[in-house]
Amino acid sequence: MWNSRPAARRMTRAVAAVLTLLSVPVLANEVFPYDRQWLLDVAPMGKRLRTPSITIDQDGSARIDLWCRTASAQVTASGDQIRIVPAPLPAGLPQYMGEGQCAPERMDADVTLLNALAQVTTWRMAGRDLTLEGPVALRFLPDDH
Repeated sequence: MWNSRPAARRMTRAVAAVLTLLSVPVLANEVFPYDRQWLLDVAPMGKRLRTPSITIDQDGSARIDLWCRTASAQVTASGDQIRIVPAPLPAGLPQYMGEGQCAPERMDADVTLLNALAQVTTWRMAGRDLTLEGPVALRFLPDDH
């Protein structure tokens, strides 16, 4: 008579192996999306339509357009880890903004956002959206213009 126990054991091991593989999250081998402009997913503040954005070049240099001012930064991304080291905010407004065009709340929001970016530790893509995560999650949408 044929002994089915070895076949049953092999089948049980095979099923267990498949279930184990399915239960382990698949690590995304995504490459950080350099050389694109990303718009912060927020409503405009006040009457001004400007919303913050970030553009990170392949060499890690970044331009951060905040609510009023623009700052530069150095970005290092490896795997899903990211570190953003912003330069100090410039004291003055951009040339195209005159005095009185940027309310104090917007100037304060510049500092708050730059501090949040400096505390980011990981990044992830969800569809076309980029989320930078730290104490505060910052969701960015690709600028398709």
